[in-house]
Amino acid sequence: MKALVDWFTARGWTPAPFQRQVWRHWARGESGLLVTPTGSGKTLAALGGALIEGLQEPAVARRRGDTATRLRLLWVTPLRALATDTTQALQAPIDALGLPWTVAKRTGDASSRDRRLARQGQAEVLVITPESLALLLSYPDSAAQFAGLRGVVVDEWHELLGNKRGVLLQLTLARIRALAPGAVTWGLSATLGNLDEARDVLLPQRPAAPVVSAAKRRRVALRTLLPEEGERFAWAGHLGLSQLGRVAGLIAGTRSAILFTNTRAQAELWHRALASIWLEAPETLALHHGSLDAGLRQAAEQGLRDGSVRCVVATSSLDLGVDFPAVDLVLQVGSPKGMARLLQRAGRAHHRPGAASEIHCVPTHALELAEYAAARHAIEAGQIEARHPPRLSLDVLSQHCVTLALGGGFRPDALLAEVRGTHAFAALTDTQWQGVLAFIERGGQALENYPDFHRAVQDADGVFRVTERRVALRHRLSIGTITADGAVQVRFLRGASLGSVEESFISRLRPRDRFQFAGRTLELVVVDGMTAYVRKASGVSATVPRWQGGRMPLSTELGAAVEAALAGPRDSPELRALSPLLDLQARASALPTPQTLLVEAVRLRRGGSLFVYPFAGRTVHEGMAALFALRWGRISPNTFVYAVNDYGFVLTSPQPVSMDEATLARLLSPDRLMDDLQEGLNLTEMARRQFRDIARVAGMLTPSVPGAAQRSLRQLQASSGLLFDVLQRYDPDHLLLAQARREVFEAQMDVQALAATLARCAARRPDLRQPRTLTPLSFPLWAETVRGELSTEDWSTRVRRAAEQLQARHG
Repeated sequence: MKALVDWFTARGWTPAPFQRQVWRHWARGESGLLVTPTGSGKTLAALGGALIEGLQEPAVARRRGDTATRLRLLWVTPLRALATDTTQALQAPIDALGLPWTVAKRTGDASSRDRRLARQGQAEVLVITPESLALLLSYPDSAAQFAGLRGVVVDEWHELLGNKRGVLLQLTLARIRALAPGAVTWGLSATLGNLDEARDVLLPQRPAAPVVSAAKRRRVALRTLLPEEGERFAWAGHLGLSQLGRVAGLIAGTRSAILFTNTRAQAELWHRALASIWLEAPETLALHHGSLDAGLRQAAEQGLRDGSVRCVVATSSLDLGVDFPAVDLVLQVGSPKGMARLLQRAGRAHHRPGAASEIHCVPTHALELAEYAAARHAIEAGQIEARHPPRLSLDVLSQHCVTLALGGGFRPDALLAEVRGTHAFAALTDTQWQGVLAFIERGGQALENYPDFHRAVQDADGVFRVTERRVALRHRLSIGTITADGAVQVRFLRGASLGSVEESFISRLRPRDRFQFAGRTLELVVVDGMTAYVRKASGVSATVPRWQGGRMPLSTELGAAVEAALAGPRDSPELRALSPLLDLQARASALPTPQTLLVEAVRLRRGGSLFVYPFAGRTVHEGMAALFALRWGRISPNTFVYAVNDYGFVLTSPQPVSMDEATLARLLSPDRLMDDLQEGLNLTEMARRQFRDIARVAGMLTPSVPGAAQRSLRQLQASSGLLFDVLQRYDPDHLLLAQARREVFEAQMDVQALAATLARCAARRPDLRQPRTLTPLSFPLWAETVRGELSTEDWSTRVRRAAEQLQARHG
């Protein structure tokens, strides 16, 4: 340990107590979870144990012969953007301490050199994504490669915990533990609300594993760009470009900045807006999001490191762990939608131990001021959202089984015990397991006569193996759980790739149409297969691609905090700035409170609307709106359309509406919840859409092989729809159909949160109001209802005019 401490001292640092604690646990062969704020030194805490171990070995043992596998430390990262930075951060102390170790990365962006080192086991430290780790396990020599492994570090564990990527990682870690039982495993995280559960998911065989945390939380300074006195903010909106001047002024006063947006489309628009007033060299302003080509992303990252880029407009692609010590300013456009995301992004500023985090929030409409105030209070109280892991994702298990059948084969009984040792599949039944085996062997009952679905074969020794080269190639191309709708590559006619957009966007364009992408105005030349060839265009009038999943819901915890902030003392700059709007809401109707359920019945020119405010987030409100429409229609036959946002939902009818306490109680009843949801929603169509992603992960929709014609999104949809119909008719109990129905309730609708919200609302005192016109809370919901109406004016123009009329009416 002395050599490592001396290296710290030479750099002017002192090892933190939590770092020394992790090093001691590592030396004793103990696994655990490390939770400390962003920028406090997690990387060196986790790497230090391996470094100390390496320094204590005789020099001759530090590097094995070139023909033997040298892998000793796996560093699992959730993002490709994080891998390059992590590789450099790990290599620096290794070189400084004189250890002859090589650090390589294995991601989709890895160089051919790094891919070769990873494949041959010729690097002591390997930075890898969950998908690339699963890919390594698909080769028969994986057992030999991992046999000498001494440790596994899972970076940013919270980012994987609550999704299927985390399930895939649980399965691969179970296999690695079987191949290298002496290896320790450490998870790293900065923002988690359910620490014990997170530890148990990562380390299911070690329920008493230590959770190490820093004694002192990193201070977070939240500053908001407030309106000037007399200035009115929009009541509804999504871009916030009215704040452009203020944002540009802040950026001009700093060395470097990251401006975060919540969606890729918003990032493109903000980059274009900043570029239109940028006074410095154009290359000092960059764009970074997950749909851009790897080269463009890496150039933006390197520019932040070396100071050649002054500002990067980014999405969550730069949220995690990337170390940019030179970044002085971080801005968040719009609501962060959750405390964890806000903390992650704030941590990008002054990303070094001991420095405080700081973030400047840029509201896009007035009510987001309340969200910032609520987030401030929640962070001060130490409240962070929990992330709950999925269970029994049989599509992921099916994929994993084929991976192992390809990587040397598996015996069913031995693998079943291994799989049940994970948190995700601890409750796996024998029937489900047999269903998975039947699926990978012959596709299940309805598909057994189709050779394309025969992937694994059980030999005379009872071992499942993949024997066909065609199956092996297709499976390796489809490993992973990230699904996306028809990505079309965007490429210059004579030049490099820019990235990808969704096929549904490109399909609406004609040659010579212009669109904004990768920070450029482009003109479509021709679409060839799944590649759109473009050329640079002039002008600023261009559409911007919209990607699926662009709207992230407000977390339940932050929603509750917003509701409390609206009713509480106006003790923050944001709430004081919002006072005129809150006073207007109180005069026109009432303010919501944690003890009441505010319901507004408003008579409009074309009927009536009922506005309900549970503050539970968009996903829960979708289910509540459908449930209310069904139940209310039973009580009083009517036709309803609904719209939702993060604060509530609205039901609109051609007839005037009214509500009383008895009717509201019936609408909020938990009785027959599942039956009513099934009746009130088109669950078959929802399950059909969910099945498409499940079928992709499970390997039913095989990818196009290199050199073959690429299949379009429409073809994939048709294939998945046909499979769904065949299974529905001839094998209705198929394990993947059952999973699709279950995920509709668990993932798309979050029925558990919906039931809890119904119970919470039912326990509150109803506050029934009949305002004469729309209120500040109801106006954004009304704006959602007119979004899809046919009009010669765009949506924002109509909404802005309506808001001005309302503000004039209310004075």
